[in-house]
Amino acid sequence: MVGTASIHSIAGEDGARAESAAWARFAAPGDSGEFCASWLAILCAQVDRVNGALLLLRSEEAGAYAAAAVWPDAGRAMHYLGPAAERTLREGRGIAVASDGVSPPSAEQPAYVGYPVQVGGALYGAVVLDLEPRADGELQRALRLVHWGIAWLTDHFRQHFLAEQEGRLARLSLVADLVATAVEERRFGPAALAVANELAARLRCDRASIGIETAGSIEVQAISHTANFDHKSDLVRFIGEAMDEVLDLDVAIVYPPPESDELGALAHTELARECRDVAICSVPLLDGGVTGGVLTLERTAGEPYDAAEIELAKTIGLLLGPILALKRNNEKGIWARTRDIAGSGVTALFGPRHPGVKLLAVLAAVLVLFFSVVTGDYRVSAKTVIEGALQRAAVAPFEGYVAESLVRAGDTVSKGQVLCRLEDKDLRLEQTRWTSEREQLLRKHRQAFASADRAAMAVLAAQISQAEAQLALAEEKLARATLVAPFDGIVVSGDLSQLLGTPVEQGKLLFEIAPLDAYRVVLQVDERDIADLALGQEGKLVLSGIANEVTPFAVKQITSVSTPADGRNYFRVEAHIDQPSARLRPGLEGVGKVSVGKRRLIWIWTHSLVDWLRLWAWNWLP
Repeated sequence: MVGTASIHSIAGEDGARAESAAWARFAAPGDSGEFCASWLAILCAQVDRVNGALLLLRSEEAGAYAAAAVWPDAGRAMHYLGPAAERTLREGRGIAVASDGVSPPSAEQPAYVGYPVQVGGALYGAVVLDLEPRADGELQRALRLVHWGIAWLTDHFRQHFLAEQEGRLARLSLVADLVATAVEERRFGPAALAVANELAARLRCDRASIGIETAGSIEVQAISHTANFDHKSDLVRFIGEAMDEVLDLDVAIVYPPPESDELGALAHTELARECRDVAICSVPLLDGGVTGGVLTLERTAGEPYDAAEIELAKTIGLLLGPILALKRNNEKGIWARTRDIAGSGVTALFGPRHPGVKLLAVLAAVLVLFFSVVTGDYRVSAKTVIEGALQRAAVAPFEGYVAESLVRAGDTVSKGQVLCRLEDKDLRLEQTRWTSEREQLLRKHRQAFASADRAAMAVLAAQISQAEAQLALAEEKLARATLVAPFDGIVVSGDLSQLLGTPVEQGKLLFEIAPLDAYRVVLQVDERDIADLALGQEGKLVLSGIANEVTPFAVKQITSVSTPADGRNYFRVEAHIDQPSARLRPGLEGVGKVSVGKRRLIWIWTHSLVDWLRLWAWNWLP
């Protein structure tokens, strides 16, 4: 009995010491794994009579759940708790089952207790305990203790998430500040120096350098806290060689290199030895996926760059690369830009990559060769309008008023058809007046004849002639008060339907009439094409109003009259239509093309540009 008591006493002392050690690690854990192990040991001590315990947590790298802590021995196999853990994770709630995994727990057999670990509403893991047989009350107490203990894990992981989020926000703030600094400066040099200074201050670097790729190597452009430096100095040479190493390998390089690094950063090792650097991080400045420069960060004291700082540096290089490249390109002259574009084109055409560019170049060469050999019809295009071959004007024969209008523009009229009538009341009164005046004079003339008064007869004869002349004039005006169509045709212009009762002046144009069977085509030919036209050339015309019909014509007259329009000069060319369509009307507009002859297709499509270049060269060259 004494021996047994001594054994239990020794075991109790060992358990107390283990629990004290677990509390010490729990209060000041070295890492998350130590915290989880100490928490699980304390939980098992609080629950009491625990055969084994397993803590599963989600692994972001593996994308599955893995054992984060095992009690009482980290090397102990706990796969028999796997079904209970899977059920806990699947159901997302606390469970208690018998050791067979199916039956409800009882006081005669061991029980498995599982509880999920949830952080922010998301399932993060589960803890499963193998308990010795116990009554229902003790089992409920064990579940409460597990529930209470989960809160410590939740708080620990929540703090961990908050710390990660704060770190992420700090890195985003740093990147945003660097981008703002680079954008704020207009010129490349001040922008690169400002970025290097801020990088050195924010990333705890003793020196930050920025280099730009030039002719296949890196040229150092900015060194933090150094406004001017000698490009031929040893320091600049060592930094440039380290940057060239990044350009050649096209990867980020860190010194001291990790154990898995097989690249052998010789230039970085040389830079560290010469400058007594304890840590170097060089990342490419990417522009469109191509390394256009290198960012090098150096520390002469402190810790090497960790994974988070390296990833931050890569992100900075990815964001600053296009900004610095844009500023540098904006400062290039026209010849430098032309050289870059030509160099890029030659590289894409004759380099090892870009098969699509090479295929397009071959197709373009084949097309140029084809169009340089094949000929086609060269046609001069011109804006075209249809006019009547003869247009007759109907004008006001005298001053008067519009009494009636029977037609308007667009109406078809026949010869002799009344177009309009002018007010003739005054003319009829004047006709009656002169008729009466003539009758009176004739009566007086007969009286003078009866009395043989020759002098009176002569005077009255003259007055009678005057009255008859005035009467004839009045009758002529009455006859012309009604305007009729001179021939069959169409009214091209004129609409008096809204002008009834309004006065018109003598000679005012009232209507224009064009025949229906005689037309001429008027082409407005650009002065650059007028030399290609000649009399008798044939062409075709398509009008907007009858776009489904093609009307042939022949050039009849090339005038020397030019009209400026839209910044160009156009010459008037007249053509004749032999067989006009019944749908033709004066005033219709369209596009006419005059066939000039056979020309090579490439000449047809490029002669305008070539002529313009010749004129431009003649204007500017001495």
